[in-house]
Amino acid sequence: MVYLVGTIGFFSGFVLGIFILNALLSDRSRRELLEDRGLKWTYGLFAWIIAGITSYAAVQSYYIYF
Repeated sequence: MVYLVGTIGFFSGFVLGIFILNALLSDRSRRELLEDRGLKWTYGLFAWIIAGITSYAAVQSYYIYF
């Protein structure tokens, strides 16, 4: 059961990270987003970190409440 909670936390965190990135990068053009390779490491890593944090938080919450 803890694996399911961790997976759901990871996916929801990834969606949250993408949602935040959408707000942060709304002022950039589509072409700039596709061609700027520096954005991949700067903002791409951000989504993975948010996903990891929410997965960890979901598992810890599971251990506390169940």
